[in-house]
Amino acid sequence: MRSVLSCPQPVLKIAVKAADMKLGDIPEVVGDCPTFERDIRVWCERLNKVLLSIKGEGGYKKKLQIQF
Repeated sequence: MRSVLSCPQPVLKIAVKAADMKLGDIPEVVGDCPTFERDIRVWCERLNKVLLSIKGEGGYKKKLQIQF
């Protein structure tokens, strides 16, 4: 899954898509708000998911990969 959305939509979208994810799936999510990285980190901690990578893409825009 690849998505470019404004906050808090990336976190909400990944939360909805999580139900369809299988063990080992690695979706890529892109967001562009100041709290995006923090929000995803908290979400991963709460749901025991692994945040594999964070890549800055200019400004607040970041691309993240999460392992399910």
